[in-house]
Amino acid sequence: MSLTNKMWILKTRPKGLVEASNFELIEEAMPELNEGDILIQTEYLSVDPTQRMWLTDVPGYLPPIQIDEVIRSGGMGRVIQSKNPNFKEGDLVSGFVGWQTHLISDGKGFRVIPELLPIPTMLNVLGLTGVTAYFGLLDIGEPKEGETVVVSGASGATGSVVAQIAKIKGCNVIGIAGGEEKCGWLEDCGLDHVIDYKNTEATKELRKIASAGIDIYFDNVGGPLLEAVLYQINQKARIVICGSISNYASEDLPVGPRNLSSLIINRAKMEGFLVLDYFDRIDEAIQELSKWLMEGKIKHREDIQEGIENCPKTLNRLFTGENKGKQILKI
Repeated sequence: MSLTNKMWILKTRPKGLVEASNFELIEEAMPELNEGDILIQTEYLSVDPTQRMWLTDVPGYLPPIQIDEVIRSGGMGRVIQSKNPNFKEGDLVSGFVGWQTHLISDGKGFRVIPELLPIPTMLNVLGLTGVTAYFGLLDIGEPKEGETVVVSGASGATGSVVAQIAKIKGCNVIGIAGGEEKCGWLEDCGLDHVIDYKNTEATKELRKIASAGIDIYFDNVGGPLLEAVLYQINQKARIVICGSISNYASEDLPVGPRNLSSLIINRAKMEGFLVLDYFDRIDEAIQELSKWLMEGKIKHREDIQEGIENCPKTLNRLFTGENKGKQILKI
């Protein structure tokens, strides 16, 4: 089998939004498989804010992408050739496929996915974004019926699932998002209140709407909003630090909240987490999320762009606010 792989590699580290000149799209002939290998044809890429962080030469939970390396990305692909007894031709697999049309793997880090739902849905609610929402809210946030939950980035892939799980658990849910269209969609998802940070002063609106205080804050964006929330937390509040998208494309270190003493005063906790720590429980999350999906308790939407050549543009959509829902690229 003679195949050519198209792949994006890193050439220069971006400042701010990425540009096509930060990368190079190259083609290489695929080598023959060794025993134990599988050949995967990429079908869909999961485009996530953390990919921008990996392009920066700063240590993180995964090492930075190095110059001339293929851009790291999760996604799903099809096994088109196998010399590994754990995989057969035609299997749909999930893992780090990267910004490329094909790859060879020994199978480590890839799981065979039953094709029960459309692939974009499985990358969204049943993918790492949905699993992140599940464990972040339930294990770290520990919601109780009647509590007030605030979610930033609430129209995004993770935030929207967090908000809807909080409603399932009987909480009063306030979502923060940008623009009338995204806020209108969140209202359709059943949130109690939605704050449009683009057309109102979010911190003032939050003071009015959450006048009885905040019990859980699920933070996807970082920035000044965290400081505003700290002024409104109740005793024993839980702040779940999931992401900091407002800072990923910035060249400067963000200014930290100046009122961390509120955690002391209110005997509250603030905890970061990574979904990687929950991989041994992933089936638990998928089972529950699938049930809620089938019951119509979780609404979702996917923003699907197309074409390997559009990887850089698609990543930028997360930071310009163009995306509506889970950002995905169909190869």
